[in-house]
Amino acid sequence: MDRKQLLDILKRIASGETSPDEGLADLVDFPSARMEYAHLDTHRHLRRGIPETVFGQGKTSEQILGIVERLSGNGDPVLVTRVSEEAAALVVARWPEADHDPQSRTLHLGSLTPTGGSPLLIIAAGTSDLPVAEEAARTAVFLGRDVLRAYDVGVAGLHRLATHSNEMSNAGAIVVVAGMEGALPGVVAGLVSVPVIGVPTSIGYGASLGGFTPLLTMLASCACGLTVVNIDNGYGAAVAAHMILGTKDQ
Repeated sequence: MDRKQLLDILKRIASGETSPDEGLADLVDFPSARMEYAHLDTHRHLRRGIPETVFGQGKTSEQILGIVERLSGNGDPVLVTRVSEEAAALVVARWPEADHDPQSRTLHLGSLTPTGGSPLLIIAAGTSDLPVAEEAARTAVFLGRDVLRAYDVGVAGLHRLATHSNEMSNAGAIVVVAGMEGALPGVVAGLVSVPVIGVPTSIGYGASLGGFTPLLTMLASCACGLTVVNIDNGYGAAVAAHMILGTKDQ
C-alpha cells in the first residue's frame, strides 16, 4: 500500500463514503501480512517508496505464487527476482499480463508510476554480464525509471565506451556491471559528474574468485563518487540509484 492508497481510504472514511469498519477491513494486511511460510512487509511501500520485492531463490513455486497473490491483492505491483522458470510459468499462468524475463530471472506484475527526470544508464562490461545488468535494468523500469543501456563496452576495447558518451552525459546516475578484473566502474566514475554504482559479477576465470576480485578492484578504486554493491546484486544497485535520483511520492 502506498501513500495515495492510504490517503484515499482515510478521505473516504472522513467523507462518510466508507464506514470505519469498512476502512479497517481495507487495512487488514497493514502493516504486515502473516502467511505460513512468510511474513510480508506491506508497509514498505508507504515507508520507503518501494514495495517489498520477492527474492525467489530457495522458495518453491507454490510459495512464490502465494506471496505474489497476497502482495498483489493489497494493491501493490510485485517484483520477483531470482525466479525459476517453473515458478515463473506458474505465476504467468495465473496472471497472463505478468512480465517474465528468463535472462535476468525477473518477473513483475505491474509497475510503479513513472518518475520522470533524468534516466538511469546501465553499463555492462561484457555480454556475459547481461543477466546481472538486465536485473538492474528491469528493476529500474519496474520502479518507474527511464533506462538507457550500453552493453559490451569493457576495458578490453575501451574505445567502445566512447560511442556512448551521449548516454553518459544525459544520465542522472549510472550503474556499471563488470566481472573479470572489474576495472570498468572506476573508469566510468573518472569520466562523469553523476553518481556511479559498481556491481561486481561472478563472471571470470579462476583468479576472479567468483566475483571477489572485481569487488576488491571496485572498492579500491581511486575514482571518487563510486559506490559498490554486493556481487551479482543488480537489484540492489538499481534500487540505490532510484533512491539517489529521488522517489517523489510513489
